[in-house]
Amino acid sequence: MIRKERAILALEDGTVYRGYAFGHRGETVGEVVFNTSMTGYQEIMTDPSYNGQIVTITYPHVGNYGVAIYDMESNKPYVRGFISREFSGEYSNHRAQQSLEAFMQQYGVVSIQGIDTRALVRRLREGGVVKGVIAHRSFTHPEDAYGEFTPAEEAVYVGRARDHQDIDGHDMTREVTTALPYAFPTLRHGKRVVLMDFGIKHTIIERLAEVGIEPIVVPAHTTPAQIMALQPHGLFLSNGPGDPAPLEYAHKTAWELMGLLPTFGICLGHQILGLAAGGRTFKMKFGHRGGNQPVKNLLTGNVEITAQNHGYAVDIDSIPNGAFVPTHINLNDGTLEGMAHSRYPVFSVQYHPEASPGPHDSRYLFDRFIEEIDAFDGGTGTPIAKALPGRLGV
Repeated sequence: MIRKERAILALEDGTVYRGYAFGHRGETVGEVVFNTSMTGYQEIMTDPSYNGQIVTITYPHVGNYGVAIYDMESNKPYVRGFISREFSGEYSNHRAQQSLEAFMQQYGVVSIQGIDTRALVRRLREGGVVKGVIAHRSFTHPEDAYGEFTPAEEAVYVGRARDHQDIDGHDMTREVTTALPYAFPTLRHGKRVVLMDFGIKHTIIERLAEVGIEPIVVPAHTTPAQIMALQPHGLFLSNGPGDPAPLEYAHKTAWELMGLLPTFGICLGHQILGLAAGGRTFKMKFGHRGGNQPVKNLLTGNVEITAQNHGYAVDIDSIPNGAFVPTHINLNDGTLEGMAHSRYPVFSVQYHPEASPGPHDSRYLFDRFIEEIDAFDGGTGTPIAKALPGRLGV
């Protein structure tokens, strides 16, 4: 019988799950969420939108195809921790360079396996996301890595989870945004677009370049004057982690540039546009995270299966004067998934149209963005919200 190092997941409500250590040996604390994707664990771990969160994968077996450098969505993992029913110690994939555990050890990702992830996900669905701590026995008791945590020790970790700073009200983009502007190299001349980096994924930049855009990525705190000095043809507001409400500097920038440039927002960028227009956002009970969320395009009637990662949503009814109108809704819970400005070529979606590793139902939005830029640049732009049905469709 193979002995396994012990680990626990302690939640702020007092629940403790006992399992086994995996990845980097240590302790970590964050907001515990779940993702329903069957593949893409590397993309999830390296997505800056997960900064501050411990991610539970609902699929029971994780790691069997290893890790490939080509699948990195940023330069390192941003998850605070990772949870799986079972991690694979072996992998088989011609693209992979290393195992998942070696990758986690290299970048310091603390993980736990062997717990009942179905029970944990049900707890999160019914009670909402909570803060939690993953602790490895070998980190606190190197002399006895295979022993059990005592009830008193477990209580200490429950207290640490309760005392941890909430994501709500905290600006987390400062931890993930680029320090300096940079241009993404392209092989052809295209429309110059400024990408505000609130935690942007590499694949988003690549998709924009594929449709004929020359991306220039700038820090989250870049001012409207600095953006306009770059003489862009368009503006892109990226995805990112945490609560959009504290990002008042971003709301101000989006408001001052609204109508001056064709603008496309994704996820956090979508929420920032809603707040910039005077609307409100709210925290969802457990959010949308996974590659199987059904979204209806209200302009075409088409249904798209989408990749999502968000815990906040825009209240479209709170935006004054009907400045934005809904274009997409989630078919599971009816929450807003997309909107467009009633006067300007400005639109946004709450999900990830770049969808790496998939699905790819929504990639048409990148084509629509370049079409809006071309129309605006030629003086023939029409507000998307007033377009004929099909303008946003395939």
